[in-house]
Amino acid sequence: MIRKFLSMFAVYILLVTNGFSAGSSSSDGDGVSKKTNYEKAVSHIKSAKKLEKKGDLEKANKKYAKAQKLLLKSNKKKPNKPDTLNYLGFTTRKLGDFENGEKYYLQGLAINPTHIGINEYLGELYVATNRHNLAIERLEVLKTCNCNEYEELKAIIAGEKVSKY
Repeated sequence: MIRKFLSMFAVYILLVTNGFSAGSSSSDGDGVSKKTNYEKAVSHIKSAKKLEKKGDLEKANKKYAKAQKLLLKSNKKKPNKPDTLNYLGFTTRKLGDFENGEKYYLQGLAINPTHIGINEYLGELYVATNRHNLAIERLEVLKTCNCNEYEELKAIIAGEKVSKY
């Protein structure tokens, strides 16, 4: 009986300290959940990828630019999160700034050298900037991940078109 009570109390404490939310969204005090800047940015990126696939690059770039602004805010508030740095590198690269995109990716890899997304996207950047030897190094990191990112980067390095959106 006491164990059951203690277990239920522990669950209650966890719920209270986590604000009754499993996600990272914030609350406005009314119990209404608001998306974080990072979450909003991810939504813009997903939308931009779809637009890019349809060939609407102008609208896609606007979405990437919005996402980038939100990610910069997110990174300022909570610096050095590998997922944020990954998408900062991605949006920056998609907007044509390969040099700064690479800097974000490398900053993220310094924190998490095996980050799947960063390794794939950095590999793509290396292919786009004719540094295949560095792209192959990123592929080697992904070799044991048993993930789509490995296959996608492998195909890009081989010069195949990959539709991953």
